[in-house]
Order: sequence, then structure tokens, then C-alpha cells
Amino acid sequence: MENPLPWWHPRRFAERRARLEARARIASGLRAHFAREGFVEVETPALQVSPGLEPHLVAFETRLRAPDGKNERALYLHTSPEFAMKKLLVAGVPRLFQLAHAFRNAERSSTHHPEFTMLEWYRAGSDYTALMDDCERLLRVALEASGRDRLAFRGVECDPRLPAERISVAEAFAKHANRDVFALEPAPGDTFEDCFFRVFLNEIEPKLGIGRPTLVYDWPIALGALARAKASDPRVAERVELYVSGLELANGFSELTDAAEQRRRFEHDLAEKARLYGERYPIDHAFLAALEYGLPASAGMALGFDRLVMCATGASRIDDVLWAPVDEE
Repeated sequence: MENPLPWWHPRRFAERRARLEARARIASGLRAHFAREGFVEVETPALQVSPGLEPHLVAFETRLRAPDGKNERALYLHTSPEFAMKKLLVAGVPRLFQLAHAFRNAERSSTHHPEFTMLEWYRAGSDYTALMDDCERLLRVALEASGRDRLAFRGVECDPRLPAERISVAEAFAKHANRDVFALEPAPGDTFEDCFFRVFLNEIEPKLGIGRPTLVYDWPIALGALARAKASDPRVAERVELYVSGLELANGFSELTDAAEQRRRFEHDLAEKARLYGERYPIDHAFLAALEYGLPASAGMALGFDRLVMCATGASRIDDVLWAPVDEE
């Protein structure tokens, strides 16, 4: 039953206070962990030329006005700090992380919020296998800071002190859906992506991260727009996702460093967005210029911090771990 009191009412706030105090401890613990690992915490602008080009994301658009009021142009609140952080990799920052506010329109549910906190980090000279190790360590840091002995989501427990299950997408399809991911046959009017996620979300995702974390790696190349192809199997991208108690927490990859290939993938995603939703977002040409200048071999991960706090405190709704939600009125 929905609580009729506003979120700021002392009685309602008291119901969330213990989770919010745990949130603060978890953020401090993660910052200390990254400092020990030689990472620098950075801050990048939320206002960007391009909000991110994943076809299904909806951005918030705003207008940047000149002081004289004569000129203005469209900018967007970023859906992730990814483009700016990769520019810092090019600039020469080898290990960086950020707890950034990110913005995604048309998203509000028990696990989604229009403004949320993203933990994003990048490692020069590494690939996605290093990200898998990072994820396991970060979950243990969060658990310790929470003061609990298990992560949990909707009553399903996960112990991050156990070694994570590491399973490829192909193995997950075979194990949980008895299907060959490379032989999926889309129905008339469907794309490969439609067919893939119909199976993945319904038959596979609920079985991931049960009892221990799961890292799902080597995604079909069509689903890795910013990831490099795997040298030993060009059908897949070096992408990995982290799951806890059936909930996706993080997504990362070995970074694509080829500017021409990145442009081609951007154009493909923009065409798909136009086909599905009748709109396009701008390409960040400065990002492509940075790639052309020379993005080092690197890997990066984006983790939903609010979802991590949910699992670390046993919350079932994202609003229960936010200091202040976006008001709906």
C-alpha cells in the first residue's frame, strides 16, 4: 500500500533512514577501494552534445543560451558519463572513476528512476577480464559496508564472498533456455535484438546471480556498440554484465578504439532509433576525434549504484534508497 505521506515527512523518512545511512557507508567504502587501487575520482559535465546513442534510451533535452541571449543550442543531460570519461583516458588519465548523476527519460519503475547514480570506472591497459575481477571486489566492499551477511533482492539472496559464476552468453542460452544464441530465428517483423531479449529477459535473466554473483560475457557483436570484437571469435564483443539475485547491476566492455568503426556503429544505432521512434540524437564528433587521436587499449564499466544499494540493504524499490526522489507532481 502506497504511503500517503510525502517523502520528506519525518515519519516516512525514518522508514528509509537506515538504508540511506548504509548508502553513505557504501559510497565511502567504494571511494576508499578505488583510491587504494590507484584510481582518481573525476567529475564531468552532465550537459553534453550527445546524450548517448543506445536506440532505446530517451534523453532529456535542454537549451544552452549565450549570455547575450542571441544564440542558443540544444544540449542533453547525459545518460552516462561515458563519452567525457573516455576523453579523459585519451588526455592521459589511466585509471578514473566517477559517482555521477545520470538521466534517462521515460523510465520509472521499482528499479528505474529518471535521475539516478551511476558508478563508472575505466582502466587503461586492461580488458574486460579486469572488470570482472573489479566487480567481485566491489560487491564485497558494498556487503561489508552494509553490515549485512548477504545481498538480496525481493527475497532472493546472493553471497558475494563466493567466487562469481562466469558464463558466456552462448553458454547461458544453452544452459537456461536450451537454445543456440547464434541460431536464433526472429519472427516476421522482429530484429535479432528483439528475439534475443525476448529469450534472455524471460528465460535467462531471472536465473542469474542466484546464491552467488553471475558475470555474463561475450555478447553477440550486434549488442556491443561500444565494445571491441573478440579476436578469437568475431561473432562476439568483449562485453560483460553483472547480475545479483536476478537483477542486472552493471555493464562493461573492452573499449572499441577504432574511430571509423565506432562511427559506423553510431550510424547504425541512429538509424535503428529513427526506425523505432522517429528521432535521432547528435553524434559527439569530439568523442570520435578523441578516438582518432588515440584511445589507449582500455576497459570500462557502468554500475547502477542505487541498485547496488538496494541489494545491499534488501530494498525492493529504488525510491527506498534515494535521499530524495524526483517529485512526480
